[in-house]
Amino acid sequence: MIKQVFLLFCFVSGLTLSVSESKSASMLQPHVAEDFDVGYIQMKSEHNCSYLVMITTSCSSPKFTTDKISIAFGDDQGNQVYAPRLDDPISKTFEQCSSDSFQIDGACASPICYVYLYRSGSENGWKPESVKIFGFDAEPTTFKFNTPIPNDTWYGYNLCETPSPPSSSHQLSAQKWLICVVLGFFLSFLM
Repeated sequence: MIKQVFLLFCFVSGLTLSVSESKSASMLQPHVAEDFDVGYIQMKSEHNCSYLVMITTSCSSPKFTTDKISIAFGDDQGNQVYAPRLDDPISKTFEQCSSDSFQIDGACASPICYVYLYRSGSENGWKPESVKIFGFDAEPTTFKFNTPIPNDTWYGYNLCETPSPPSSSHQLSAQKWLICVVLGFFLSFLM
């Protein structure tokens, strides 16, 4: 009876870990930024840095967009950079299957762990493929989107809050299963 209860405990523990692992992986997808407020972004700081931001528009995006496109990004220390308007219909930014580069100055943030895009306008379907940010003292950071940006909302990634990567969760899961098997083996000799 004790062996059966113990095996049930191991099964439930493994199931619980599997559910928590899938939640962690889903945080690695772009999402609506519920609590993000552009009013809190530092517009000027004592020390400003320059960033190169490359935005690649997906080939499955409309041919062009006339919507207003904004970007905000930063680090986990509260250093934030905001560009209120990246689009320019005259120069044909954000055309289908193209990459656009922007020089943006702002607070010195490192490493960049979040990026949000904002789209405002009457068109539907502008679909960035990726955003790559070259910072002042860190490796470039790439965020994969490949999904249309919803209208009038901040949408993107915040990896600053993401729990440890799924690979370490899987290691923990494997360790717990191994412990359960070893304990079950020893309990079978005790019964």
